[in-house]
Amino acid sequence: MAGVTDAPFRRLCRRFGEEGLPQGLRPVDGGRTGEDSAHEGGPALVDADTDRGATAAEDSAAAGAPWTRGVDAPAGLYVTEMVTSRALVEGNAETLRMVRTDPEERVRSIQLYGVDPATMAAAVRLLVERDLADHIDLNFGCPVPKVTRKGGGAALPWKRDLFEDLLRAVVGAAEESGRAAGREVPVTIKMRVGIDDDHLTYLDAARTAQRCGVAGIGLHARTQAQYYSGHADWTRIARLREEVDVPVFGNGDVFSAADAQEMMERTGCDAVVIGRGCQGRPWLFRDLVAAAHGLPVPAGPSLREVAAVIETHARWCVEDQGEERRAMCEMRKHVGWCLRGFAVGGSARRDLNLVSSLEELHERLWALDLDQPFPASAEGARGRAGTPKVPHLPEGWLDSPCLSEAERSELHLAEDGVSGG
Repeated sequence: MAGVTDAPFRRLCRRFGEEGLPQGLRPVDGGRTGEDSAHEGGPALVDADTDRGATAAEDSAAAGAPWTRGVDAPAGLYVTEMVTSRALVEGNAETLRMVRTDPEERVRSIQLYGVDPATMAAAVRLLVERDLADHIDLNFGCPVPKVTRKGGGAALPWKRDLFEDLLRAVVGAAEESGRAAGREVPVTIKMRVGIDDDHLTYLDAARTAQRCGVAGIGLHARTQAQYYSGHADWTRIARLREEVDVPVFGNGDVFSAADAQEMMERTGCDAVVIGRGCQGRPWLFRDLVAAAHGLPVPAGPSLREVAAVIETHARWCVEDQGEERRAMCEMRKHVGWCLRGFAVGGSARRDLNLVSSLEELHERLWALDLDQPFPASAEGARGRAGTPKVPHLPEGWLDSPCLSEAERSELHLAEDGVSGG
């Protein structure tokens, strides 16, 4: 989800998620302004009248629920793009921008990538001491070749000694710096089933993670070799749930509230992780939260409502980046995803892919046939799929589940040029 889950998109997803809560459980702040209906009608993002901030006590009094900032996320966690620990410690400006969370966020969840235990621990201390994070999520699931060919991402759990050293360093740093700050900072991990069917790692890695004190384990039920192809094997999630006592979060092929409910019923997992399923569908979180509370799942939005959501998102992107043209370039992929399935001609799509200002975006969106209902063709799987790939790994990586001295000496290369994945 690199390049997707920046602060404006996380805000959009979270507001939709909170809209799915029962009325009495909805936080009162971080809601819709009059502008957020974006011109002519558009879905409410949450039921609230202002964008004012509120204290935890105000949240509790108004909503009737004891939501505490930094601790409670009533509509789920919305995690940052993957950031590299070394770049963070070295003060890379772009990496520091990526961990600048939305002031509205209830629990600030930062996803870290790294391979060196000392550097990872330093990154965690920095995040906690500067009050930038309430929750750390470690990425051991990235299958991108530029990451795995150097031993990072989905390749790393194969090296059991490195995996354990890294988890102990990170959990220890989170506990130590959290105590100094007077708060708890839980650490969770996300991983894959293994490198390929002959090199499964998830059960051993999960046992190690639990022993090291992680607060939860997310499992993408595919191997590194599968990339995003085929189908996630949910039976692996059920097997993991039997193996550990910490919460298990299922990931893979959840594209609707019905998918989430089916996964939880079939596997016994404690929660679901959403990735590609929310591309162009931030309202998916409203559906998930509503279904989790036994409420009816709303119908998909009309094109008029989708256009309003796009404009709100675009305005937030401009505010976040401070540069309209750059923000509109970032928005182009979101516009394409949001319009999937609607009857929008090729020339209109091409024109929308060239917009460079909010005014242009408004003109081209509202020139469309906006009275279209949400199309059935927009349902189902989304995002990249492709075909299985031969795993890209360091030479000799699979020869032993423990690091050789030569491999250890080259680990620092795994973080060169990596800012996401």
